[in-house]
Amino acid sequence: MVGMATFERELRVRAPLADVWAFHSTTDGLRSLTPDWLNLRIERIERPTDEPEAHVLTAGTRIHASVRPFGVGPRQTWVSHITEREESEEKAYFVDVMEGGPFSEWEHTHLFYADGDETLIRDHVEYRGPVGGVGDGLAELGLAPMFWYRHRRTSAILDGP
Repeated sequence: MVGMATFERELRVRAPLADVWAFHSTTDGLRSLTPDWLNLRIERIERPTDEPEAHVLTAGTRIHASVRPFGVGPRQTWVSHITEREESEEKAYFVDVMEGGPFSEWEHTHLFYADGDETLIRDHVEYRGPVGGVGDGLAELGLAPMFWYRHRRTSAILDGP
């Protein structure tokens, strides 16, 4: 996506790719990685027809969600559209694109790489803030603590002994 701001973070967890992938492929994983103070609500899930595993977020799934940070102000709504999802024994990834949300453009690629009994997780986000990208730098100030929290929770949940 040309001219977009980029945000990346990496995390290594002591868990095999299959476990990390299974955790991140569901709305339960999303709920587990969202801070309570955001008051996340999954409003509705639209799934592709004839989906074999109803709990897995396959390509074509749309997640209608909302947050109300600290319980203040109106709920902020958006749709996360899973546009791609691929997996193999060595790596897996999925892409979610925000539709109708607080960012004018948002594409989050969730990458997972097997490394023996460990997994490298890489989050790559390309975004444009509201009003044509005004405030993209301020947006990063919000993204950094959000991904710090997500990665800390991922480690707490998935890291082996």
